[in-house]
Amino acid sequence: MTDCIFCRIVAGEIPAKRILETENVVAFHDLNPAAPQHALVIPRRHIATLDAATEDDRGLLGDLMLAGAEVARMLGCAEKGYRTVMNCNEDGGQSVYHIHLHVLGGRSLSWPPG
Repeated sequence: MTDCIFCRIVAGEIPAKRILETENVVAFHDLNPAAPQHALVIPRRHIATLDAATEDDRGLLGDLMLAGAEVARMLGCAEKGYRTVMNCNEDGGQSVYHIHLHVLGGRSLSWPPG
C-alpha cells in the first residue's frame, strides 16, 4: 500500500522513532502524543481496520497485544498502569486505515475516555 503512511514507516520510507521491531510488528512513538508515553504498535502487513481482520490474522492480533505490553514495560509505565486502544472506522476515531494499537501511559488516565 504505497499510499499508507504506516506501510511507508514499515518500509523505512518515512522516519519514525522506533521502540520495538519483531518479525510481525513495529512499534514507534506517536508524533502527537496524548499522554507522556504514547506509542503505536502496527503490523508489518497492511490490514485496514479491525473489521477487515480474518481468522487467519488471529496470531498477528495476539502479537500486537503482546508487543503493546512489551512497549509499556520498555517505556516504564507497565508497573503503574497503561491503556491500550485500537480505534475502528470513522466513528471509532480511526484516522489512519492500517490497524494500530495505541499504548498510553505515564499519567493517570480517566474514564470514560471521551
